Parts: sequence; structure tokens; C-alpha cells
Amino acid sequence: MPPPILVTGGTGTLGRHVVARLHDAGRDVRVLTRHARPGESGIEFISGDLLSGRGVDAAVAGVETIVHCASSFKGDPEAARNLVRAALRAGRPHLVYISIVGVDRIPMASPIGRTMFGYLASKLATERVVAESGLPWTTLRSTQFHDLILMVARKLARLPVVPAPAGFRFHPVDADDVAARLVEITLRTPAGRVPDIGGPRVYGAADLLRGYLGAARRRRPVVPVPVPGKGARAFHAGANLAPDHAVSGRTWEEFLADQVGDAPAGG
Repeated sequence: MPPPILVTGGTGTLGRHVVARLHDAGRDVRVLTRHARPGESGIEFISGDLLSGRGVDAAVAGVETIVHCASSFKGDPEAARNLVRAALRAGRPHLVYISIVGVDRIPMASPIGRTMFGYLASKLATERVVAESGLPWTTLRSTQFHDLILMVARKLARLPVVPAPAGFRFHPVDADDVAARLVEITLRTPAGRVPDIGGPRVYGAADLLRGYLGAARRRRPVVPVPVPGKGARAFHAGANLAPDHAVSGRTWEEFLADQVGDAPAGG
């Protein structure tokens, strides 16, 4: 039997789809998780923490491939360094990393840029940790998940007037579509940076919010709000989009119909 594949963040938005697809492909899967839980057929859970390093050596022992899906708004590069150190001690497995489209195209030098887009800088720093790790590696960049945009839309819809960043466009993609691509490259040889992945359609920020409001049957005015700074101008220019690498997966409207209700056809 081939060795298990380790998935970090295997209980999260993307990771749970990756685990399921690897399992369906006939591979044993090991999941590094902060909280212990019983295993399932072909799926083992190991308790540990990437940021502190607790349990990481046990998680990487005996694996030939690691899919690094774990992510946080704080400490991602250091968590990746701990994972890399443990992987080097364990015998240089293939490290597969999921990042974000545009992390190297959106300026974050100003205070407002760091406040709004600092997470992207963290992802770029983590990419560099992976590329310079000395491990065989593959990195896939994805556009924004439907789930993240839905979370933001739900929060904004609590306001009497819903603000939408003027001129911003997004290219939402279904997490399971990304998982399918991630599993495909995981089961291949290391390839470095592979082509980005994005969803089937590009939307204006206001259209995404109106789509959610329509699906949720909530009446709120959507008001464009100008966002200053170089980072915002990069969004206006489409730095966060991947139209050349779109997949024919679930649209925003189809996702909303599953998660919220019947979404209007036009978004």
C-alpha cells in the first residue's frame, strides 16, 4: 500500500474536500488537526499545532506527500517553517501548497494596504518558505472561495446599507473545484508553480452582494464605496483575477442556490 498523504487544515473549508477526494481516489489520508478526534476508514487524525510545532513530527512520519491547506490570519510563514523543518527530518516529502491569485501583484507598502491586504502578504511569504524549503514542491494559486464571499456578504447584510468597494471585481471559485485540481497535482510529480485556478465567472463586488441579498430575500441598498491606495488600484486592474485559468465549475448563483436559496439568474 502507498504511504498516507498528510493534509494540514484537513477539517477546513478546502481541506475537508481534499481529504474526501483523496480518500475517494483510494489513498489513505492523515489529517493534522488541533483537536483530537476518532479516525475513520482510511482517514487518521493526529492532534498537533503547526505554530508551536506540537505533534508535527508525528504527523509527517512516513508520508511522501504533504498537502498544506492550513492557514490563519497570523503566523502562516512560521507555521510553514515548522512544517518544513519536520518534513526535512522525515525524508523530504513532496510539499503541495495552496495560495491566492495576485499575492505578488497587490502592493501593501502603505498602512491602509497592510491593513486591508496583509493576509495576501502572509501568503506570499509562505510561498517563499515552500519554494526555498529544499523539499520537492508544488504551489497552486486560487481565487476567492464562494464560502469566503458568502461569509462577508452575510456580515455586510446586517447593516441597513450594504457597502461595496467601488471598482472591485472578484472571480469566486467553488472550494471543491479547487480540491479536485489540488488532488490532481498532489498525485503527480512536483511541478513548482502551476497555472492558477479561478471560477467560471468574474463579478463586480456589488453584483455579488446583490446576488446574496436576492437569494436571502433581504432588501438592502448596495452603495459603492471608493477605496484609496495602490492596493485598491491593483484590484481595479484585476490583479486578483485568473480569467485565463477559469474552470467550468459552480457559479456564484449555483452556490447560493445550494447554501441560501434560489439565487437570481443574473447574479
